[in-house]
Amino acid sequence: MNRSGDVRLVGLWTAFLLVHLFTVVVGWVYPSQPMGDVVLVYEPWAASALSGGPIVGVTETWVYPQLALLPMLLAKALSLPLIPALGASSAYLLAWAAMVTALDAIAFGVLLGRSPARPRRVAAWFWIVALLLLGPIALYRIDAVTVPLVVIAGLWLTRRPALAAALLTVGAWIKIWPGAVLLAAVVAFRARVRMLLAAASVTAAVIVALYLLGARQEILGFLTEQTGRGLQIEAVAATPFLWLAVAGSARIEYSYDILTFQISAQGADAVGAALTPLMALVVLVIAVIGAVKAIRGADFSRLFPPLALSLATTLIVMNKVGSPQFQTWLLAPVILWLVLDRVRAKAPAGVVLALSLLTCLVYPLNYDALLRAELLPVIVLSLRNVLLVVLLILGIRALLRVPARPTSNTRE
Repeated sequence: MNRSGDVRLVGLWTAFLLVHLFTVVVGWVYPSQPMGDVVLVYEPWAASALSGGPIVGVTETWVYPQLALLPMLLAKALSLPLIPALGASSAYLLAWAAMVTALDAIAFGVLLGRSPARPRRVAAWFWIVALLLLGPIALYRIDAVTVPLVVIAGLWLTRRPALAAALLTVGAWIKIWPGAVLLAAVVAFRARVRMLLAAASVTAAVIVALYLLGARQEILGFLTEQTGRGLQIEAVAATPFLWLAVAGSARIEYSYDILTFQISAQGADAVGAALTPLMALVVLVIAVIGAVKAIRGADFSRLFPPLALSLATTLIVMNKVGSPQFQTWLLAPVILWLVLDRVRAKAPAGVVLALSLLTCLVYPLNYDALLRAELLPVIVLSLRNVLLVVLLILGIRALLRVPARPTSNTRE
């Protein structure tokens, strides 16, 4: 690498570390407890498992896939030397932040390598800016653990498809959304048999381990644990009801069962009930479009990125939950799109950056005002939700425009 290349690489790593440090710090400063889940939920779950108490996902049904407990346990282990000086809560928060930063650094290193080409540098800057705009929610949630796994897996797909599929499957056993990227990879890449075998092997190993630990109906409990929940206020489909709340015709209520704020209004439950089957239908349609393109010989670098982004965005747009950390699901598909097809990734990347900023403006910066159904945060959230639909349209449009080519020339 020449001197200018060294300078660019140092600049990227410096920016990466500074943004992570800034994001860690503002988690302590911003309102509405953006670190709340880590210290109020993850740490007690980990402490219970380590002290001989109930083990979520094993002895009781859990809202997350079971491998989500592993990073929580790791953060608890890392926090132990810090507890005498900082106390249990602060120690766990710092350990969590250090763990996520380390995982991001590994993925950032895989992305850049020793001499990154321009598309990889652009993707790296996108990641840095997106984290800066999204704020502490980008680090202080379990979703943050899955982002680097998906980035690494996506970068390894064409060279190590089985290993990439295994990583994506591990990610899906932490938080379901990496399964959408795995589906896109299986559809778009011809090494799908190896990937399916790898995914099946990881899944079988997890299920056997859980069974040996004593889990039975708890094994797939995360698929049904949230079926009875209502429509969360930040969900895309909740937008019209939020405006009813502004007008006084709907209420925002807290659910102590799910630990989140939901819409209470006529028709809200029916909309929430319709979203899951609608999500499944849209995912199926997008996957079929991708499969048709693959059968017709579409190039992997053109097909995979919009397919992965469209599937991940569908999981957000059609979800009755609208948690702000869901925006992190968009980062890895766009990073991979910028690496594989930078020119066509510009518009989606710009939308995701805008989504990151708008999400931070809603949570945590103006969340208390949103709970009071004040006009300004409802406008900001509505704009964010409209942009999510726009992103889905952009992804599907790019998918439909992927050209076919002779099957004999398709990459293996």
